[in-house]
Amino acid sequence: MVCPAGVDEMQVVRYLEYYHKLPGYKAYDGKIADISLTHLSFSCAGETYQTPFEPPMTSYREARERVVEMDKECVGGLGRSDITVMEYIPPHGPYLIGFVVVSVTFIAFSMRSNFEKGGYIAAVVPSGFASFCWTIQPFVLYPMLVIHLVEAYHMARGRLTKHSVNIRSGVWWQWLGSTFIEGVGSFNR
Repeated sequence: MVCPAGVDEMQVVRYLEYYHKLPGYKAYDGKIADISLTHLSFSCAGETYQTPFEPPMTSYREARERVVEMDKECVGGLGRSDITVMEYIPPHGPYLIGFVVVSVTFIAFSMRSNFEKGGYIAAVVPSGFASFCWTIQPFVLYPMLVIHLVEAYHMARGRLTKHSVNIRSGVWWQWLGSTFIEGVGSFNR
């Protein structure tokens, strides 16, 4: 088997998504199976898919240039960016502070009983403040959940898809979890 140099896993996924209309989660395990002068073959989920070269190549020396052209076609056809996000960047600096503050707020306001006498929040804050927080708990928690779910949805359907981050990858889940907690800060990273 002759494989073109420089073809990465995300390019294979894009080829399968664009040329063979496979959803990204299914195309995630795709591999190049073979290359000939007339087509590129992929194996994915027990199936074989062939993508023809138009026009056929006259030599294998053309392979690298052809797969680059194909990837550009896929990126454009799928409406993706030519920048692929391959790693998760954890919050740092002011983003880390925001992440911690929102995490603590989610945990504290997750149950009203946290603010009742004997609750772990009531044990460390003044009783008047604990009583106030007990009163506003549902008005804080539910809007926070909705807002953060919307932000996570926007990250998943917008940024992560645009930058070819596959739902089956750990990177996708790290970005999604981070966005759910910290919200807009993750968009800046």
